[in-house]
Amino acid sequence: MHVIDSHTGGEPTRVILTGAPDLGSGTLAERALRLAADYKELYRSILLEPRGQPAMVGAMLVEPVDRSCVTGVIYFDVDAVLGMCGHGTIGLAVTLAHLGRIDTGIHRIETPAGVVTVELHDENTVSVTNIESRRVRRAVNLDVPGHGCVVGDVAYGGNWFFIVDPSPIPVETSNIAAMTKLTIAIRKAAMASGLKGANSEPVDHVILQEQSPRKGVSGRNFVLCPDNNYDRSPCGTGCSACLACLAAEGELAEGEEIIQESVIGSTYHLSYKLGPNGGIIPRIKGQAFIMSEANLMFDANDPFRSGIEI
Repeated sequence: MHVIDSHTGGEPTRVILTGAPDLGSGTLAERALRLAADYKELYRSILLEPRGQPAMVGAMLVEPVDRSCVTGVIYFDVDAVLGMCGHGTIGLAVTLAHLGRIDTGIHRIETPAGVVTVELHDENTVSVTNIESRRVRRAVNLDVPGHGCVVGDVAYGGNWFFIVDPSPIPVETSNIAAMTKLTIAIRKAAMASGLKGANSEPVDHVILQEQSPRKGVSGRNFVLCPDNNYDRSPCGTGCSACLACLAAEGELAEGEEIIQESVIGSTYHLSYKLGPNGGIIPRIKGQAFIMSEANLMFDANDPFRSGIEI
């Protein structure tokens, strides 16, 4: 399996170029369901140690249905096939440029959540125009065992998020263990309460958001992904969901740009325009860097062929 690894704001992306399973035809959403149902052990083995690392997201290239797109892609982490991935799309664009498949300019990429647009500014800098994002519930009260009542918004940015703003724990690297414990508990409480997305999707990402103390930076976040690992980047789909909340509250104007940082200090530049269906169209600008190119081997005699889950 031929792969190229990059990182976007510290969050790794592994693009699978060849050797992926044949997911057949149909929409990307249908093919994503086949990957989730029939190839879970394989996609997990691509990301788990010793081949991968806990924060890594996979990006499997597939033929697009929309022929105006340069490629189709299906994203996944260790525990879920994803509708969309912002940092992964930035990493994918940089990878395609590294391979000579795209040049600076605007390109379309098809994902299970819909077609997104990337603008490659230079070999490392990319702006992603995401799918339409929206807030669907405001100020939801969740009884979180061991933590009391937690209040948050439910919003969509390509994945579904429960967003707590302000965070009850300072968003600092010294609190990563405590924030991980809290956000896992929040997600369990959300699922136990029957909290769902607009079409009964699981709300499987959690964001703790606060104001950043850094001059010129608007917010700082901690984002829990479905595999119980935190996003080292500010999370592109999470930022899209947060932009939808800010727009709904009238706290950010159309076209106004802000800077969002992650818990480790990496940043995205964010803005939005109004969408055709009552939501917003987010724009996320960030940087990715190629780290390695490799052929993954799956030896039948390897006792850890399917990976190590710690």
